[in-house]
Amino acid sequence: MKKAMIVGLPDAGNLRPLRDAGFDGVEAGIAGVAEAARAREAAESLGMRIHSVLRGWAEFNHADRAIAEDSLVVTADALCAAQAYGADAVLLVPCRIGGMAMPEPWELDIAFDAASGHLIRVAAGDNAPYADYIAAHDRAWDTSFEAIQRLIPVAEETGVVIAVENVWNNLWSDPAHFAAFVDAFASPWVQAYFDLGNHVKYGPTPDWVRVLGSRLVKVHVKDFRLAPDGHGGEFVNIRDGSVDWPETRRALAEAGYDGWMTIEGGDLSLEEHSRRLDDIIAGR
Repeated sequence: MKKAMIVGLPDAGNLRPLRDAGFDGVEAGIAGVAEAARAREAAESLGMRIHSVLRGWAEFNHADRAIAEDSLVVTADALCAAQAYGADAVLLVPCRIGGMAMPEPWELDIAFDAASGHLIRVAAGDNAPYADYIAAHDRAWDTSFEAIQRLIPVAEETGVVIAVENVWNNLWSDPAHFAAFVDAFASPWVQAYFDLGNHVKYGPTPDWVRVLGSRLVKVHVKDFRLAPDGHGGEFVNIRDGSVDWPETRRALAEAGYDGWMTIEGGDLSLEEHSRRLDDIIAGR
């Protein structure tokens, strides 16, 4: 496995301390093609790699079609930037929903139609209170699927995978549903980017890893400490939270994942981040 952290625009100034702390590369932000090419040269001169681009939130489900289309253009630009960086994936959060009644994470009981991906229920019992959430979720599925389908030719042309991530955006809060979204494309150019700390509130991290399995193309390394009652919590530095790291490492091995481990967030020194990530990779 390779170790990375996130930077905006990589250059020798921010890459060298990471290399000296034991990191192999970075995940970068969107840049112009010329800027990305220069960043690639800087990374390679230090024996490092820019392995991924953080596109982040898109708005494929926005009611304003112009805004939705702009999200598609930005994502295409991110794929071109990734090619120039020498990266092989773009992290994409297709959209987010909220502002309506939704079950709490511990109340979720999701069932969905395998053919359409649309939700049948999101909680046990009467789902009428969640009708708006279900409708918004189904629309997010449909609009995201349409947009990503249009982006697959760009991914193929650039040789860069569209790595879909769901990040507290109230979508695909069940691992089987997330896997079904990725599978719906039946394309090697659409895979899963999974944050090992973001889904603790929905269920144990190793369970998510085992369901996503071979769909995993990238992972973020983050930790989340659940409250004593298991309801809610807070993000903390890696190895300070509720993620069972030895079991998560075993799950990654079972999935055949041997790629990049990119730390997101935290306030440790680079050296301590690197040491803790070494422990995680070693299964400790």
